[in-house]
Amino acid sequence: MRRVTESQPISLDDVRTLAGGHRRIRRASGPSVTEWQHRDIAQARWWHLSLAEQFGNIGSEISRAVTWSTRNPETSQAALYRALDLIDLTLDDPRHRRSLPRLREIARTREVVVDFFAGPNVHGSTSASLMKYFDQFALYARRVHAAAAR
Repeated sequence: MRRVTESQPISLDDVRTLAGGHRRIRRASGPSVTEWQHRDIAQARWWHLSLAEQFGNIGSEISRAVTWSTRNPETSQAALYRALDLIDLTLDDPRHRRSLPRLREIARTREVVVDFFAGPNVHGSTSASLMKYFDQFALYARRVHAAAAR
């Protein structure tokens, strides 16, 4: 797969590859989460989070990507790549591998995100609908932590 640069936006073929497979977008510079020198440490920390916490954190990156999309496309693209890296780590989480419906949900989420930011938006997503989806996970994770603290 070719490297994506600012002067060469993501093509429809790249979107199809991303939506249909478990491949990663390559940034023009800097390592992705999965290329970190300490990838195992990142995975271990990520895999200790609940699915709600994982999706809440992914939602934070999606929010940054949406917020910066008009003001600073480079920052927006970087946030999108971080979100996709986190989704990939979530897909790789052994706990989720035991549940086919859960894997489908995570993979579908990745497909919708890529379609919204880099594709023809065949799912008809809006920034508000994406934020509403991810905010529910963040709110649930916060409630669980608040209840555990009592």
